[in-house]
Amino acid sequence: MFRNQYDGDATTWSPQGRLHQVEYALEAIKQGSATVGIVSSTHAVLVALKRNAEELSSYQKKLIRIDDHLGIAIAGLAPDARILSNYMKQEATSSKTLFSRPIPVRRLLNRVAEKAQLNTQEYGKRPYGVGFLVIGYDETGPHLLEFQPSGLVLEYLGTSMGSRSQSARTYLERNFNTFPTASREELILSALRALRDTLTKEQELTEDNVSISVVGKDEKYTLYDQANTKEWLEKLGERGPAAARASRTTAEEPSAPTAEAILDSADAMETE
Repeated sequence: MFRNQYDGDATTWSPQGRLHQVEYALEAIKQGSATVGIVSSTHAVLVALKRNAEELSSYQKKLIRIDDHLGIAIAGLAPDARILSNYMKQEATSSKTLFSRPIPVRRLLNRVAEKAQLNTQEYGKRPYGVGFLVIGYDETGPHLLEFQPSGLVLEYLGTSMGSRSQSARTYLERNFNTFPTASREELILSALRALRDTLTKEQELTEDNVSISVVGKDEKYTLYDQANTKEWLEKLGERGPAAARASRTTAEEPSAPTAEAILDSADAMETE
C-alpha cells in the first residue's frame, strides 16, 4: 500500500523496512535472458541465452571477458553492465600493473559490490539494474560467483539467473553431485542442458542464440560464440525442446500399414 509513496529514491525506506528501488533492480535481472554457471574442481563454465530485439537486429552480447583468468555473464540492463564491466577491467589491469599478478576473483567482486552498494546509500543515485555470474581461476582454484545490485556476493557450485532460471536451478539441484568430478566437456554439456530447460516451447538452442565460456587449470578464459558453438550443440544431441518433442511425436505415432501387410491380412481372412 506504501509502494507509490516510498519508491522515489534509493535511500527512502518503506514502513516495512524495504528499499523498493533495490527490488526494482532485482526485478530487472529476472527479466533478462537466462544464464547458467557451473564449477568443478578444475574448471568453471558459463553459458548464456542471447536475445535480439527484433528479427532484423543483432543478438545482445551476454558473455564478457574481463581478463585472461576471468569472465562474466550479464542479466538485466546492458548499459549498466557496460559501466561495471569496464570498472572490472580497470581493476584487473591495475593489479597486473602494480603487483604483476592477476587480481583474485573474490577480491575483484568485493570491490564491485562496494561500488554498487554506494548507489543504494546516496541520495540522487539508483541501484545498478544488472546482475553478474562470474567465473574465474586463481591461486585458490576455479570459482563461480553471483553479484547482485544490492551489493551481495555469493559463491556457488552451480546456479542460474534471468528469465525462467528456476527451471535451470531444478536441473542443477538434481545433478550437482556430479559437478566436482566432471570433465571439461561434461561440465559444458551439463550447463547447456540446464540452459535448455529455461526455453519456451517455441525456442531451441542454436548457434545464433547461445554463448559458451570456460576457464580452468592451465586454460585461459575461452569464449565460444556463433559458429564456434556448433560443435557443442552437436554433442548435446538435441537442438532444443522442439527437436525433442518432434522425435517423441514421431516415435509415438503409429506407422501406416504397408501394402504387403494389407494383402497378408486379406489372405488370412479368405483362409478362415
